Amino acid sequence: MIKHSEIDDTTLRTKINDRSIQFGGNRKLKIYGTLDCKSGKRMKRENRVFFKSEDKAIKKGFRPCGHCMRKEYQVWISLNK
Repeated sequence: MIKHSEIDDTTLRTKINDRSIQFGGNRKLKIYGTLDCKSGKRMKRENRVFFKSEDKAIKKGFRPCGHCMRKEYQVWISLNK
């Protein structure tokens, strides 16, 4: 997990381009989603974190975003009733 507040924009773009960052998340809400999610783009920089994979986000206790990852979110809901 990489905190947005601890990485400069140039390094962030490089990591996104070389696919070492593929998902973003909200540290406080413990939600992860795609990098192009409208909800994710609105969050505060100090709350934003990045992950290489879904597995890494899940292992850190994050759940899928209900907006950009509807199918994954529905599966998560059904498993966490």
